[in-house]
Amino acid sequence: MRIGIDARYLSHGLVGGINTFLKNLIPALIEASRGHHRLYLYADTKRPFDLAGDGQTLPDHVALRLLPYRNPLSSLRNDFLLSRDMRRDGLDVYHFVGNYGFGPAGATALTIHDEINLMPLSEIIRGHPKKPKTIVMMTYLHLATRAAARRADLIITISDYSKRRIAHYGALDPVKIVVVHHGCPADVKRIEDALALAKVRERLGLSKPFILAEAFKNPDVIVRAWRALPAKVRDARQIVFFSRSPQVLPVVHEAINAGWAKLFVRVTRPDLSALYSMAEAFVFPSWIEGFGMPLVEAMTCGAPIIASDRGAIPEVVGDAGLLMDAEDDRKLAEHLMRLFQQPEEREHLRRLGFKRAEMFTWQRAAQGYLEAYLRVVSHSVAERRPVLTSSL
Repeated sequence: MRIGIDARYLSHGLVGGINTFLKNLIPALIEASRGHHRLYLYADTKRPFDLAGDGQTLPDHVALRLLPYRNPLSSLRNDFLLSRDMRRDGLDVYHFVGNYGFGPAGATALTIHDEINLMPLSEIIRGHPKKPKTIVMMTYLHLATRAAARRADLIITISDYSKRRIAHYGALDPVKIVVVHHGCPADVKRIEDALALAKVRERLGLSKPFILAEAFKNPDVIVRAWRALPAKVRDARQIVFFSRSPQVLPVVHEAINAGWAKLFVRVTRPDLSALYSMAEAFVFPSWIEGFGMPLVEAMTCGAPIIASDRGAIPEVVGDAGLLMDAEDDRKLAEHLMRLFQQPEEREHLRRLGFKRAEMFTWQRAAQGYLEAYLRVVSHSVAERRPVLTSSL
């Protein structure tokens, strides 16, 4: 197959989200397609291409096409004319990864990560700042995603939960949607070297055992549960919050001021791996998740998991964690006490997590995407096949 992938997220200087997804998926696809398929990656010249910097070269079966970028209108131009540029390479399948994209009928795969852009516009805008620029952008993404979802021959998403939500809000046939789970980011790994872990502890000033949590994932219920713990148990430990931004909810600062918590902003990936590896528990009481990548990271590194039962979280965690309602601070406090008082339970969950994490690899994801591409190609061939009628 000749496979074209809209990889512009790798040339826009972005971090997280779809950029992280592509930085992990594309190398796995390159390896999985070696000797069998040819890949064409379409980026632009806004920023250097992430996978071709620092002296890296792409293998012979991968071609990089750079589209001109002059101003923000260049992105709009490429949204609608990219498939025209792609046709010059004689592709068998066109893959758009950023929730929308317009390829030719009979050959287009579209990755939609969640249902947000498909929801009624009033609900989308309600969850964002009401600045005119934001409203215009949300409206554009909503209209483009709905149109692209209708036109695409196959939609790929990240969980069964997201599949159901996308089918519902997009009024789409579930048969048209396939699930390919993400893998763990390559730069998150279990650290067992005691000396290396001790150095991270000292550098970050971690003198007590700790639980680890994302500062934006419902920290209020964590602090309420912490407050309910016996003082002796609580004072012997601390909460370590990590965040991409210093602009966290006030409850996080309340916990810090009470001496219960620390906050680390923009933690490096090696330090994050060390934190996961040392934590007595990774607490993830998220209100909603289409997948929940931190759960896979935690399981990979051996952190026992306590998480909410919302969204795709039960699908990802399976039996490798303790679940609770996202607002049930009493149950969270019970789970914390269970793990604090029973080291054998922590070890049991740790081993279950290692086993569960083996399901989520980018090698598996790449195979899932190649199978999806074959389905698109088969559909395209069937659409072009002439219908024979009897002359009798």
